[in-house]
Amino acid sequence: MSSSGSSPGVEHCLDAAYNYLSYRPRSEVELRIYLKRHGYENYFIESALAKLKQQGIVDDVAFARFWRDSRESFSPRSSTALRSELKRKGIDSETIAETIGEIDEESSAYKAAQKKAKVLASSDYSSFHHKLSAYLWRRGFNYELTQRVVKRLWQERSGREQNA
Repeated sequence: MSSSGSSPGVEHCLDAAYNYLSYRPRSEVELRIYLKRHGYENYFIESALAKLKQQGIVDDVAFARFWRDSRESFSPRSSTALRSELKRKGIDSETIAETIGEIDEESSAYKAAQKKAKVLASSDYSSFHHKLSAYLWRRGFNYELTQRVVKRLWQERSGREQNA
């Protein structure tokens, strides 16, 4: 037994978990899969997860919020796409519903499209519309919202060109 009262197997499992968590927060399911893949026995995994939860290091609600905020900041997605990502990471439906209920789809689509629109600055309308629409669809935004955002960005771009 180590000084913390855990067996060496649990300590090794905890060390592996801490290392995996050092890159970014993880859901409980992601962590469990990682530890199983690295050959730890279920008893050690469950003991390590219990300790990490007790310390507040593994918290699926906090993880879901982190994931949503990260996506909103760096790579906006629709609530449908975000729901799918969180589900794959093992987050329960209730937590997902609470987390994505706060998303403003229009704002997310606009933010995602702004970055891509800069790359398409020299495109004609047809190319701009086609490429930007496809980009937004791949991120899970629906047709109507995509059309509104593409039209808005084209109008903003046209307005800037006229004022230049």
